[in-house]
Order: sequence, then C-alpha cells, then structure tokens
Amino acid sequence: MSQTTSLFVGNLSYSTTAEQLRELFAPWGPVEDARVVEGRGFGFVDIPSENLQAAIDATNGQVFMGRTITVNQARPRTERREGGFRSDRGGYGSGRRDRRW
Repeated sequence: MSQTTSLFVGNLSYSTTAEQLRELFAPWGPVEDARVVEGRGFGFVDIPSENLQAAIDATNGQVFMGRTITVNQARPRTERREGGFRSDRGGYGSGRRDRRW
C-alpha cells in the first residue's frame, strides 16, 4: 500500500462537498479521504504521495465551482496557545510600564 499525503485546497465555494472534492482529485487517486471545513472555504484531500506534485500542478490556480482554488501540500498543524493574542503577563495594558508622561 502506498503512502498518502494531505493536500490543502483553499478558496473553495462554501457549497463544496467532500464528495465533489474527492471527484476533483480522483485522477490522482485513489483518494483516501476528502474533508471540507464547513463555513471556512477550505478542505483537505489525502492522495498517494507519488501523485502529489502532479495533482498540485494540475489543479492549483484552476477554477472549480466558480472559484479559483489554491492547492498545495498541507502543513502540519501547529499548537495554538489558549487565549488568542494575549501575552503571558496578564492584566490590562500593553505591558510597557516604563513610559513617562
């Protein structure tokens, strides 16, 4: 069995289904999995690693369901810190206490 690699597919129409994504990448398949992140306009497709570059070259920048899609190799998820953009200092303000007015 061959290894699979995930592709990131961006700028999808919000009405795109996983099945439509699977069909788009079937020529470079077999497609092991296709996932659409609802309401976000992107998804992921798992295809055989040896077909990765051919699939990217053939689909990146193409119009799919009325939108020009972006296709590239998916990057591993990075851990997000809880609390968004807050610093570790807590409290209010910018953290700069040395200002003199």
